[in-house]
Amino acid sequence: MNKTFIVDSTFNNMRFDRWLRSKLGKIPQSLIEKTLRAGKIKINKKKVKSSFKIKTNDKIDIFNFNFEEKIINNKIKFKPSNEVIKSNEDLIIDDNDNFIVLNKKSGISVQGGTKSKKNLVDIFSKSEIFQGTKPYTVHRLDKDTSGVFIMAKNRQTAQLLTSLFRLRKIHKTYLAICNGELEKNSGELIDELIRYDNGKKIIEKAKTIFKVIDKNSNSSLVQMKPITGRKHQLRKQLFNIGHSIYGDKKYNSSISKKGINKDLMLHSYQIQFMINDKKYTYKALLPDYFKKLLITKRLDFSNSR
Repeated sequence: MNKTFIVDSTFNNMRFDRWLRSKLGKIPQSLIEKTLRAGKIKINKKKVKSSFKIKTNDKIDIFNFNFEEKIINNKIKFKPSNEVIKSNEDLIIDDNDNFIVLNKKSGISVQGGTKSKKNLVDIFSKSEIFQGTKPYTVHRLDKDTSGVFIMAKNRQTAQLLTSLFRLRKIHKTYLAICNGELEKNSGELIDELIRYDNGKKIIEKAKTIFKVIDKNSNSSLVQMKPITGRKHQLRKQLFNIGHSIYGDKKYNSSISKKGINKDLMLHSYQIQFMINDKKYTYKALLPDYFKKLLITKRLDFSNSR
């Protein structure tokens, strides 16, 4: 494969190996290094290292090499129909020059993977809203969690929002309907959560501020504000205290899985942050299935306002 690329401003100051994967797929680092050493890739007619920071309008030439035969485990992109694109566009809460905010549906992943094909990145990549650019993810939201979700329209905004998340300057509020009556009406959940990465055990400290909005002997409606951002943090923490979230098939207090709600009752209700002294606040309306369970469990959401 002989091919020439011109770097656009979206990728300015990005490491070359990251840019290459964004264009050609999941290529092993060892193959990238070997190809660069062999001079089969040149930037502005010069050999570079994989860590080289590319700039806008750099010319990248790839010579006589078929990367497609070497790509491993490359995910197949989801090809959304016009109907799917439109239905997700209808969920947008705000659309400005730098990012969109939408009320994400439960059951759809943010990015594609081995276990999930339908995803927001591939859907909005085909939307006219991202014409001339592409959607950038700046935070996570579980597949089965609904609510406020942000996607950046350019790399600069993506970097800014990612930094704000990392510095804990973006404040998220979740609502969860969980099993049983929480003993305390407010407080902090502090845990050391365990996860595994390629068989390696990793322990991470997790902290969440919670407030019970309403409760009875059967169920509780809980407002949760995560301070840390661990994978499945809120689901794990409520499970650890014996109050698993309704609809959670993985972290569930019940021995039997029968009768578990179809939908996960965890909703990203509000997000707040500031950019250049301007305050942004976004709220996502509760899904119908969430409101229905509130009625069924005799829980009053009005106390949160």
